[in-house]
Amino acid sequence: MNTEPKKKVMVVGGGIAGLTAAWELSGMNLDVHIVEKTCFLGGHAIKFCCKATEECQQCGACSVEKMLKNVVNEPEINIHLSTEIESINRNGNFKVSLNKGPKYIDPSLCTNCGACFEKSPEQGAIIQGFSKNNSPLYGIVEEKIPLIKDFCKDICPEGAISLDKKGTSETLEVDAVIIAAGFKPFDPEIKGTYGYNKFDNVISGMDLEECLRQNGCALRPSDGKKPEKVAFIQCVGSRDERLGNLWCSHVCCPYALRMAEVIKNQDPETGISVFYMDIQNTGNNFPVFYEKCKSDMEFVRNIPVDILPVENDKLQMRYLSDDEGSAVTGEFDLVVLSIGITPGEDNDKLSKIFDVVLDKDGFISNDNKLSKSFTSSRGIFVAGTAGGPKNIADSMANAGQAACEALNYLGREEHTK
Repeated sequence: MNTEPKKKVMVVGGGIAGLTAAWELSGMNLDVHIVEKTCFLGGHAIKFCCKATEECQQCGACSVEKMLKNVVNEPEINIHLSTEIESINRNGNFKVSLNKGPKYIDPSLCTNCGACFEKSPEQGAIIQGFSKNNSPLYGIVEEKIPLIKDFCKDICPEGAISLDKKGTSETLEVDAVIIAAGFKPFDPEIKGTYGYNKFDNVISGMDLEECLRQNGCALRPSDGKKPEKVAFIQCVGSRDERLGNLWCSHVCCPYALRMAEVIKNQDPETGISVFYMDIQNTGNNFPVFYEKCKSDMEFVRNIPVDILPVENDKLQMRYLSDDEGSAVTGEFDLVVLSIGITPGEDNDKLSKIFDVVLDKDGFISNDNKLSKSFTSSRGIFVAGTAGGPKNIADSMANAGQAACEALNYLGREEHTK
């Protein structure tokens, strides 16, 4: 009978890559710890909508929900929410200092009734986890507590909210680390001529994902009505020399066209125009899907320079025609900016803590041509978009590879002792 203590692996990040890596490791007789800095698991992808029309479009959104459910129900996985890594001390293994934020909502008392979220007097003070597999389903933003302190005293019928909780410190000793800290969506406000957060009906692809997930259809923010004409502008924040973002994000073309097809499938009379540099064919079924889209939508090989508001909350765009190169003006009810993937905001901090190298773009660099999960630091692995742009399927596959490499590393460590 094996009496050796279980090896421990820490997974940094609770998005789809982190969840997948943790799930794979939990089946390998390892003690797994997920460290997630927010109060919810699922990352950005848990907000994504299902893009099925007559048939599944292989978008991967349902995979995230399924994996989240697997993880929260697995006793071998320890979950540390609202937790950040302060430092590590390496002496054979990794001694990790954690800063754990307070649990303002007691998960043992919260029934996910939503009273706090629905009645909050301050927008953004109480946030939602998008999946009922996150429990509690709601969280409180610490910076906004002074604005809702009086409100929270009596609003929860179960008495689950307590705003005087304090954070704690904890030390965790692990034998290997997988960094799956995810990505940062490009901020479309940087492209100021598009008017994001200035014009109501200019939204990002992430905004449309959430709208379709919550409402089941695309709605104009200005009046809650379905748009009659929709424009998608591709490569917002990707392949942009002026910004220094020269990489392709891989995900923008598939998610934009799949959401466009959902809108078109719901109302075939909706006019959809896609403005692009070129379409990236990613995935086995995407070329066939793209051909169908070309028969349903207008494709303009030109990126508009600016967007201007006109009457009835419509938006006017000026661009060059695809065929003649002459100036064209078009009006749309809704403009969707297909924003890309940029390096995670914690990558620089994590690179210093774990002594791993970043590539020229700011993603965590892999250090082995045969495996995209190795880093420059022994015992530290990278998974998902922390190491560069990937879609959901590729992030999950990469996370599985990272889990196997971590297991091989622990096996070699065991053999050499």
